[in-house]
Amino acid sequence: MAEAVIAAETRTEFGKGAARRTRRAGKIPAVLYGHGTDPQHLSLPELEFKRIVREQGRNAVITLDIAGTPQLALTKTVVQHPIRPYIEHVDLLVIRRGEKVVVEVGIVVTGDAAPGTMVSQELNALEVEADVSSIPDQIEVSVEGLRIGTQIQAGDLRLPANTTLRADADLLVVNVVAAPTEADMEAEIDTEGAGVVQEPSDAERAAEPSDSGSSES
Repeated sequence: MAEAVIAAETRTEFGKGAARRTRRAGKIPAVLYGHGTDPQHLSLPELEFKRIVREQGRNAVITLDIAGTPQLALTKTVVQHPIRPYIEHVDLLVIRRGEKVVVEVGIVVTGDAAPGTMVSQELNALEVEADVSSIPDQIEVSVEGLRIGTQIQAGDLRLPANTTLRADADLLVVNVVAAPTEADMEAEIDTEGAGVVQEPSDAERAAEPSDSGSSES
């Protein structure tokens, strides 16, 4: 995985108001921590950081230039605004060359299973341990030609070089099942429709006898 260099500025103001001012200036509030160091509150250029994450993915390795001092860091958490297209906050982890880190790597399913099957991907990411200089971008799982009943667990995956599994080896990653037939889908629609209560029309309501003989106590 390639490393990118990005200039980081030290933040001296904190709180929601300060964070909003940082974002209005085109920067992202960030915290750098790890290896027993005191947390450093930083701001990162938004467009540059977004480009790095877009190119490298969720585990981007960055060399931070903090007032002329380089510091290698791993992107640990990126908090995206739930509605608006901007990053609210970033957590960065201090790392050193040659050490191993535990990260989550995305799973990508490739290939086509046997005819008449449907592939169910049960996991989207997997926890692994890798050298900071060779964190994989993704883990590929081939389902080419697999038949009904085939299951792939985490322990069955072929991981990239210098990468070891940290998640439970028995975790189900991919499950190959029979594809639903047209009759199956029609039956499911009928079953769902059976629970629908039809509201009476205005005319039907008017024709119903009134309960005028009853009284409240």
